Amino acid sequence: MSGYRYPVDDVRFCLEHIANIERIAAHFPNYSYDFLDPILSEAAKFSEQRLAPTNRDGDKNWPTLSNLSVQETIGFKEAYQDLCEAGWTTLSASEEYGGQGLPRALEVAVNEGVQSANLAFSLCPLLTQGAIDAIETHANDALKQTYLPKMISGEWTGTMNLTEPSAGSDLSAIKTKAVKEEDHYRVFGQKIFITWGDHQMTDNIIHLVLARLPDAPEGVKGISLFLVPKFVLDSDGNPDQRNDVFPISLEHKLGIHGSPTCVMQFGDNEGAVGYLVGEENKGLAAMFTMMNNARQSVGLQGLAIAERAYQMALEYAFERKQGSRRGSKDKTAIAYHGDVGRMLWQMSSILSAMRAFMYTASVESDLKQVDKTHQQRTDLYTPIVKGWMTELAQEITSLSVQVHGGMGFIEETGIAQMLRDARILPIYEGTNGIQALDLVGRKLVGDNGVAMIALLKEIRSDLSNISSQEAALFAPHLEHLENATNLLLQQHLVPEKAAYDYLMLSGYVIGGWLMLRGNQSDKKPQSWGNKTSFYLANILPRAAMHYAAMHSFKTKSDTDTETYNVDLLK
Repeated sequence: MSGYRYPVDDVRFCLEHIANIERIAAHFPNYSYDFLDPILSEAAKFSEQRLAPTNRDGDKNWPTLSNLSVQETIGFKEAYQDLCEAGWTTLSASEEYGGQGLPRALEVAVNEGVQSANLAFSLCPLLTQGAIDAIETHANDALKQTYLPKMISGEWTGTMNLTEPSAGSDLSAIKTKAVKEEDHYRVFGQKIFITWGDHQMTDNIIHLVLARLPDAPEGVKGISLFLVPKFVLDSDGNPDQRNDVFPISLEHKLGIHGSPTCVMQFGDNEGAVGYLVGEENKGLAAMFTMMNNARQSVGLQGLAIAERAYQMALEYAFERKQGSRRGSKDKTAIAYHGDVGRMLWQMSSILSAMRAFMYTASVESDLKQVDKTHQQRTDLYTPIVKGWMTELAQEITSLSVQVHGGMGFIEETGIAQMLRDARILPIYEGTNGIQALDLVGRKLVGDNGVAMIALLKEIRSDLSNISSQEAALFAPHLEHLENATNLLLQQHLVPEKAAYDYLMLSGYVIGGWLMLRGNQSDKKPQSWGNKTSFYLANILPRAAMHYAAMHSFKTKSDTDTETYNVDLLK
């Protein structure tokens, strides 16, 4: 394989002509349209030339744990230093703390390349960005001034510490405790599944940790958030004394091998020094700032890993010669075999819809400080971006293995790594079932349908600019989403069972809408029209399936026997 190629033309088209990035120019004084091409060009060089060659190293040479210290994959430290020196960690960060103050959408464009090039490596700067957001939004000025400049520059990295052995998605069960001591706290407990919990790439790691105070209320209302550095700082703000927090084991995972997933022990001795972020007993709201950032980023990971898997399948399909075309004795590339061609178009059209949605959501996120409408749209998009895109990443990476045939099942070809790496995406940062419940419970019913109804009106309005043939294919599925929305708002469906189908239905319809929007542009890539046609004919009909499935979860009276009672499966 010749290696990863950053899809610069597709990214630019989605930003300019679908997401309309120029909408945000007035709100970012440092941004100029002239920045777009240089940033995308340099992002391509860095991801293709610097990071992509490190991907297989991380998959084959896992991080190791020795003497309560993690040694990352050899070569990652140098790649991380190059990432920081290039200024990629500072793009969207606040100028007040050393950032460039540019739109997050540009950072998303850069991160697509970083994540495609080496997903395991990319998780370290990704989580650091989320920690920066949480600290900047909720911490006091002293913590911001002390920690943000070093984290934004990349000199220090950040982690997110939620999960415990007895508390996975149910954060109300957290047992880690914090005890106040003068101007700080002492943290005691254990956290598991901590991505990049320890390494040697920087001289400090800043852990954001959920814990309970001694007199905290029960449940999620009694959780506080603490900043716990690997090294406590001296009076000059430099790393000094080793804090009482250590990695005690590393997980052996299906994929993302180059990313050390740690069990972290806090306070085995005197207690880990920590500092309160935000208010006592209100830590979950602060942590959700970090989690919501991460959820859109995980959706981007789905796009990124799927893009690389597709590129590998496309290249292999044109290189591998087997069989012949009718009327010819010469061997032909398998790309020209009907079923292989179908799979390539399937991957390509889905990827285009995913990318259009990703950049549309990222521009909306940049506008969320402007008014409530953009904040509502961002909140609505987030669980769909995370859930729909990571589900489709499973499909595309699996299809790539299929295109490779038997060679795809062999580790040496590299495509198996894409499949393994992608499998975590529907699980972490809230499983896709949780995303679906969030979409229906908080973002639809909790909002009285305001954001979704506004989106549906915008989509229906756009139909007037679409050809009658395309509109005829698309309109029935928009109607499915409108009807499903009404059924949920009127409580005619069991939300916790219909939620997943509603999330997927939403994703397919939004993806189709944005494909059609792109198709109206005279600047569209050469193959966009064909991809749109394929999507409308072969992918969008899945929306009808999800809509039909939702009807099997109609609300029943208390006296009715539940049709799909899991006890029947025992």
